Amino acid sequence: MCRWLAYSGTPLLLDTILYRPAHSLIDQSLHSRMGVETTNGDGFGVGWYSQEAIETPALLKDIGPAWNNRNLRELADHVRSPLFFAHIRASTGTAVQQTNCHPFRHGRWMWMHNGAIADFHLVRRDLSLLVDPRLYSDIEGTTDSEMMFYLAVTFGLDEDPPGAVARMVGAVERSGHNHGVEFPIQMTVAVADGERLWAFRYSSQGASRSLFYSTRVDTLRELHPDLAFLREVSDETRLIVSEPLGDLPGAWNAVPESTYGVVHAGVDELHRFVPEPA
Repeated sequence: MCRWLAYSGTPLLLDTILYRPAHSLIDQSLHSRMGVETTNGDGFGVGWYSQEAIETPALLKDIGPAWNNRNLRELADHVRSPLFFAHIRASTGTAVQQTNCHPFRHGRWMWMHNGAIADFHLVRRDLSLLVDPRLYSDIEGTTDSEMMFYLAVTFGLDEDPPGAVARMVGAVERSGHNHGVEFPIQMTVAVADGERLWAFRYSSQGASRSLFYSTRVDTLRELHPDLAFLREVSDETRLIVSEPLGDLPGAWNAVPESTYGVVHAGVDELHRFVPEPA
Protein backbone atom coordinates (compact mmCIF):
# COMPACT_ATOMS: atom_id res chain seq x y z
CA MET A 1 0.00 0.00 0.00
CA CYS A 2 1.13 3.63 0.42
CA ARG A 3 1.36 6.56 2.83
CA TRP A 4 0.25 10.13 2.17
CA LEU A 5 -0.37 13.54 3.69
CA ALA A 6 -2.47 16.53 2.71
CA TYR A 7 -1.85 20.02 4.10
CA SER A 8 -4.14 23.06 3.98
CA GLY A 9 -3.62 26.37 5.75
CA THR A 10 -0.99 29.05 6.23
CA PRO A 11 1.50 28.92 3.33
CA LEU A 12 4.53 26.91 4.47
CA LEU A 13 7.72 25.56 2.98
CA LEU A 14 7.18 21.93 2.06
CA ASP A 15 10.20 21.09 4.21
CA THR A 16 8.25 22.09 7.34
CA ILE A 17 5.87 19.15 6.95
CA LEU A 18 7.76 16.74 4.69
CA TYR A 19 11.09 16.52 6.55
CA ARG A 20 11.02 18.18 9.96
CA PRO A 21 8.46 16.13 11.96
CA ALA A 22 9.86 13.26 14.03
CA HIS A 23 7.83 10.72 12.03
CA SER A 24 7.71 12.67 8.78
CA LEU A 25 6.52 11.21 5.50
CA ILE A 26 10.18 10.79 4.56
CA ASP A 27 10.73 8.74 7.71
CA GLN A 28 7.60 6.73 6.89
CA SER A 29 9.03 5.86 3.49
CA LEU A 30 11.53 3.73 5.40
CA HIS A 31 9.78 3.04 8.71
CA SER A 32 6.00 3.06 8.37
CA ARG A 33 4.33 2.00 11.63
CA MET A 34 0.75 1.49 10.41
CA GLY A 35 1.03 0.56 6.76
CA VAL A 36 0.78 -2.91 5.26
CA GLU A 37 4.44 -2.53 4.28
CA THR A 38 7.03 -0.85 6.49
CA THR A 39 8.95 0.40 3.43
CA ASN A 40 7.36 2.57 0.73
CA GLY A 41 10.05 2.93 -1.90
CA ASP A 42 8.25 2.46 -5.25
CA GLY A 43 8.20 6.12 -6.14
CA PHE A 44 6.82 9.34 -4.68
CA GLY A 45 5.02 12.48 -5.70
CA VAL A 46 4.35 15.98 -4.44
CA GLY A 47 1.67 18.30 -5.76
CA TRP A 48 1.03 21.88 -4.72
CA TYR A 49 -0.97 24.98 -5.52
CA SER A 50 0.69 28.37 -5.71
CA GLN A 51 -1.06 31.64 -5.04
CA GLU A 52 -0.02 32.78 -8.52
CA ALA A 53 -1.48 29.76 -10.39
CA ILE A 54 -4.19 28.23 -8.24
CA GLU A 55 -6.08 26.79 -11.25
CA THR A 56 -3.34 24.29 -12.12
CA PRO A 57 -1.40 22.45 -9.40
CA ALA A 58 2.26 21.65 -9.99
CA LEU A 59 3.55 18.09 -9.73
CA LEU A 60 6.91 16.47 -9.02
CA LYS A 61 7.13 12.68 -9.36
CA ASP A 62 9.89 10.11 -9.45
CA ILE A 63 10.12 6.33 -9.44
CA GLY A 64 12.89 6.17 -6.84
CA PRO A 65 12.43 6.26 -3.06
CA ALA A 66 11.70 9.58 -1.38
CA TRP A 67 14.30 9.16 1.36
CA ASN A 68 17.32 9.89 -0.85
CA ASN A 69 15.95 12.06 -3.65
CA ARG A 70 18.08 15.19 -3.98
CA ASN A 71 15.55 17.03 -6.17
CA LEU A 72 12.80 16.58 -3.59
CA ARG A 73 15.12 17.74 -0.80
CA GLU A 74 16.08 20.82 -2.84
CA LEU A 75 12.51 21.68 -3.81
CA ALA A 76 11.18 21.28 -0.26
CA ASP A 77 13.51 24.03 0.95
CA HIS A 78 12.23 26.55 -1.62
CA VAL A 79 8.57 25.88 -2.45
CA ARG A 80 5.92 27.46 -0.25
CA SER A 81 2.25 26.53 -0.60
CA PRO A 82 -1.07 26.86 1.23
CA LEU A 83 -2.27 23.48 -0.02
CA PHE A 84 -0.17 20.50 -0.99
CA PHE A 85 -0.22 16.73 -1.28
CA ALA A 86 2.64 14.30 -0.74
CA HIS A 87 2.56 10.56 -1.42
CA ILE A 88 4.99 7.66 -1.08
CA ARG A 89 4.18 4.51 -3.00
CA ALA A 90 4.30 0.81 -2.32
CA SER A 91 3.04 -0.82 -5.50
CA THR A 92 0.22 -3.37 -5.29
CA GLY A 93 1.20 -4.91 -8.60
CA THR A 94 1.20 -2.21 -11.26
CA ALA A 95 4.45 -1.01 -12.79
CA VAL A 96 6.88 1.30 -11.05
CA GLN A 97 6.82 4.23 -13.46
CA GLN A 98 6.30 7.99 -13.20
CA THR A 99 2.79 7.88 -14.67
CA ASN A 100 1.75 5.54 -11.85
CA CYS A 101 3.01 7.84 -9.08
CA HIS A 102 0.54 9.97 -7.15
CA PRO A 103 -0.83 12.63 -6.98
CA PHE A 104 -2.84 12.58 -10.21
CA ARG A 105 -4.03 15.81 -11.81
CA HIS A 106 -6.88 16.85 -14.06
CA GLY A 107 -7.48 20.56 -14.54
CA ARG A 108 -7.60 22.13 -11.08
CA TRP A 109 -8.08 18.76 -9.34
CA MET A 110 -5.50 16.67 -7.48
CA TRP A 111 -6.12 13.12 -6.26
CA MET A 112 -4.16 10.54 -4.29
CA HIS A 113 -5.06 7.17 -2.85
CA ASN A 114 -3.91 4.47 -0.47
CA GLY A 115 -5.48 1.05 -0.87
CA ALA A 116 -6.53 -1.04 -3.84
CA ILE A 117 -9.32 -2.26 -6.05
CA ALA A 118 -9.29 -6.00 -5.35
CA ASP A 119 -8.65 -8.16 -8.43
CA PHE A 120 -8.29 -5.03 -10.54
CA HIS A 121 -7.34 -7.13 -13.56
CA LEU A 122 -10.83 -8.66 -13.52
CA VAL A 123 -12.76 -5.38 -13.43
CA ARG A 124 -10.44 -3.04 -15.29
CA ARG A 125 -12.21 -3.31 -18.64
CA ASP A 126 -15.65 -2.81 -17.10
CA LEU A 127 -14.48 0.29 -15.24
CA SER A 128 -12.64 1.67 -18.27
CA LEU A 129 -15.86 1.60 -20.27
CA LEU A 130 -17.56 3.76 -17.63
CA VAL A 131 -15.04 6.61 -18.02
CA ASP A 132 -16.29 9.49 -20.16
CA PRO A 133 -14.76 8.92 -23.63
CA ARG A 134 -13.66 12.56 -23.68
CA LEU A 135 -11.53 11.86 -20.58
CA TYR A 136 -10.20 8.43 -21.38
CA SER A 137 -7.17 9.62 -23.39
CA ASP A 138 -6.05 11.68 -20.35
CA ILE A 139 -5.35 8.49 -18.36
CA GLU A 140 -1.58 8.10 -18.51
CA GLY A 141 -0.80 5.20 -16.19
CA THR A 142 -2.06 1.72 -15.34
CA THR A 143 -3.10 2.00 -11.68
CA ASP A 144 -6.46 1.39 -10.09
CA SER A 145 -5.96 4.72 -8.30
CA GLU A 146 -5.94 6.76 -11.50
CA MET A 147 -8.93 4.82 -12.82
CA MET A 148 -10.81 5.73 -9.62
CA PHE A 149 -9.94 9.39 -10.18
CA TYR A 150 -11.25 9.51 -13.73
CA LEU A 151 -14.39 7.65 -12.73
CA ALA A 152 -14.98 10.32 -10.08
CA VAL A 153 -14.43 13.07 -12.67
CA THR A 154 -16.88 11.28 -14.98
CA PHE A 155 -19.48 11.03 -12.20
CA GLY A 156 -19.49 14.74 -11.40
CA LEU A 157 -16.44 15.69 -9.36
CA ASP A 158 -16.71 19.32 -10.53
CA GLU A 159 -20.25 19.71 -9.20
CA ASP A 160 -20.44 17.33 -6.24
CA PRO A 161 -17.16 15.83 -5.00
CA PRO A 162 -18.62 13.61 -2.22
CA GLY A 163 -21.36 12.37 -4.52
CA ALA A 164 -18.90 11.70 -7.35
CA VAL A 165 -16.65 9.63 -5.07
CA ALA A 166 -19.68 7.77 -3.70
CA ARG A 167 -20.81 6.92 -7.24
CA MET A 168 -17.28 5.84 -8.15
CA VAL A 169 -17.18 3.45 -5.19
CA GLY A 170 -20.63 2.19 -6.07
CA ALA A 171 -19.48 1.38 -9.60
CA VAL A 172 -16.35 -0.40 -8.36
CA GLU A 173 -18.32 -2.48 -5.87
CA ARG A 174 -20.96 -3.42 -8.41
CA SER A 175 -18.36 -4.49 -10.95
CA GLY A 176 -16.38 -6.41 -8.34
CA HIS A 177 -19.42 -8.26 -7.09
CA ASN A 178 -20.35 -9.14 -10.69
CA HIS A 179 -16.95 -10.84 -10.95
CA GLY A 180 -17.26 -12.67 -7.63
CA VAL A 181 -15.02 -10.32 -5.62
CA GLU A 182 -16.24 -10.26 -2.02
CA PHE A 183 -14.64 -7.00 -0.90
CA PRO A 184 -13.96 -4.92 -4.03
CA ILE A 185 -12.40 -1.73 -2.66
CA GLN A 186 -10.05 -0.49 0.06
CA MET A 187 -9.32 3.24 0.13
CA THR A 188 -8.23 6.36 1.84
CA VAL A 189 -8.46 9.17 -0.71
CA ALA A 190 -7.58 12.86 -0.75
CA VAL A 191 -8.91 15.20 -3.43
CA ALA A 192 -8.56 18.98 -3.71
CA ASP A 193 -9.52 21.79 -6.08
CA GLY A 194 -7.08 24.44 -4.82
CA GLU A 195 -9.52 25.91 -2.28
CA ARG A 196 -11.07 22.93 -0.51
CA LEU A 197 -9.79 19.52 0.50
CA TRP A 198 -11.82 16.33 0.88
CA ALA A 199 -10.60 13.12 2.50
CA PHE A 200 -12.36 9.74 2.45
CA ARG A 201 -11.90 6.57 4.48
CA TYR A 202 -13.83 3.52 3.32
CA SER A 203 -13.51 -0.17 2.51
CA SER A 204 -16.03 -2.79 1.40
CA GLN A 205 -14.92 -4.95 4.33
CA GLY A 206 -15.38 -2.20 6.90
CA ALA A 207 -11.72 -2.38 7.95
CA SER A 208 -10.08 0.55 6.20
CA ARG A 209 -6.45 1.66 6.20
CA SER A 210 -5.46 4.21 8.86
CA LEU A 211 -6.24 7.90 8.43
CA PHE A 212 -5.91 10.81 10.88
CA TYR A 213 -6.68 14.52 10.98
CA SER A 214 -5.00 17.16 13.11
CA THR A 215 -6.73 18.83 16.04
CA ARG A 216 -7.84 22.44 15.63
CA VAL A 217 -4.90 24.82 16.01
CA ASP A 218 -6.59 26.98 18.65
CA THR A 219 -7.10 23.87 20.80
CA LEU A 220 -3.50 22.80 20.31
CA ARG A 221 -2.26 26.25 21.36
CA GLU A 222 -4.08 25.83 24.67
CA LEU A 223 -2.61 22.36 25.14
CA HIS A 224 0.93 23.34 24.10
CA PRO A 225 1.46 27.11 24.57
CA ASP A 226 5.25 26.68 24.36
CA LEU A 227 5.28 25.49 20.72
CA ALA A 228 6.32 28.37 18.46
CA PHE A 229 5.07 26.58 15.33
CA LEU A 230 1.48 26.83 16.55
CA ARG A 231 1.80 30.61 16.87
CA GLU A 232 2.91 30.89 13.25
CA VAL A 233 -0.04 29.18 11.57
CA SER A 234 -3.68 30.22 11.30
CA ASP A 235 -6.65 28.56 12.95
CA GLU A 236 -7.61 27.25 9.48
CA THR A 237 -4.47 25.11 9.23
CA ARG A 238 -5.12 21.37 9.04
CA LEU A 239 -3.24 18.17 8.19
CA ILE A 240 -4.69 14.84 7.09
CA VAL A 241 -2.24 11.93 7.19
CA SER A 242 -2.06 8.18 6.80
CA GLU A 243 -0.31 8.01 10.14
CA PRO A 244 0.62 10.65 12.74
CA LEU A 245 3.77 12.69 12.10
CA GLY A 246 4.75 12.61 15.77
CA ASP A 247 3.64 11.86 19.31
CA LEU A 248 2.42 15.30 20.40
CA PRO A 249 -0.39 14.63 22.91
CA GLY A 250 -3.82 15.63 21.65
CA ALA A 251 -2.61 16.43 18.13
CA TRP A 252 -4.16 13.59 16.12
CA ASN A 253 -7.62 12.11 15.71
CA ALA A 254 -8.57 8.96 13.83
CA VAL A 255 -10.99 9.46 10.95
CA PRO A 256 -13.93 7.12 11.70
CA GLU A 257 -14.68 4.19 9.44
CA SER A 258 -16.85 5.00 6.38
CA THR A 259 -16.42 8.76 6.80
CA TYR A 260 -15.36 11.72 4.70
CA GLY A 261 -14.19 15.13 5.83
CA VAL A 262 -14.13 18.58 4.22
CA VAL A 263 -11.42 21.13 5.01
CA HIS A 264 -12.43 24.65 3.97
CA ALA A 265 -12.85 28.18 5.29
CA GLY A 266 -14.85 28.11 8.50
CA VAL A 267 -15.69 24.99 10.48
CA ASP A 268 -14.44 21.74 8.97
CA GLU A 269 -16.93 18.92 8.58
CA LEU A 270 -17.14 15.14 9.01
CA HIS A 271 -19.88 13.16 7.30
CA ARG A 272 -20.93 9.54 6.91
CA PHE A 273 -19.74 8.06 3.61
CA VAL A 274 -22.10 5.69 1.80
CA PRO A 275 -21.50 4.42 -1.77
CA GLU A 276 -24.17 5.28 -4.34
CA PRO A 277 -25.28 3.57 -7.56
CA ALA A 278 -23.38 5.14 -10.46
